[in-house]
Amino acid sequence: METYTEPKELVENPMYHEQRRAVLSGLSDDMIDAPIVGIVNELNRLPFCYTMQSCYGHFMYEGQTDPANIEPLPATGIIGPVHYRIAYICFCIENSSAGRGFLKILQGLTDIDSDNVQLCCAEWFWERHINTYALQVEPDRFKRQDTAELYYEEALRIEKIRNEFFGRLRSSVSGGNPDRRAD
Repeated sequence: METYTEPKELVENPMYHEQRRAVLSGLSDDMIDAPIVGIVNELNRLPFCYTMQSCYGHFMYEGQTDPANIEPLPATGIIGPVHYRIAYICFCIENSSAGRGFLKILQGLTDIDSDNVQLCCAEWFWERHINTYALQVEPDRFKRQDTAELYYEEALRIEKIRNEFFGRLRSSVSGGNPDRRAD
């Protein structure tokens, strides 16, 4: 599945609030990877965005074949290739002052490592919910895929970037912003 297309400009979406209510009414914590449940819930309390999909980013390798693995990579030892299911979070953003400000915050998160963190759109998301963007953690050469085969050392680097990414995303939404009221 192609997950990456260049980001588009925000446009008017008269269906935003209706779509937001419908998506959030069907979302439950058990649908979200455990390490990011809190972040997703915080994001969904913001009135100018809602999450569409997310993935914590999973590493599989010889001896670890669980596709939903959330355990850290082993810190030592040499292991063979690592199969990586990308870390990402997909948002639908309201075309409002607060939404445009939030989109700038998301764009700033690519500064963590511009070779491995991308802000993008996915055409199939945009067709269903305009103003949908994804932030993903993946080596640039794989940015158009939702999985990648990595060498162990690169997988360790991606894991570190993923952890920083979710940490910075959490701190970006948990500040004392008075516009964080849920509708």
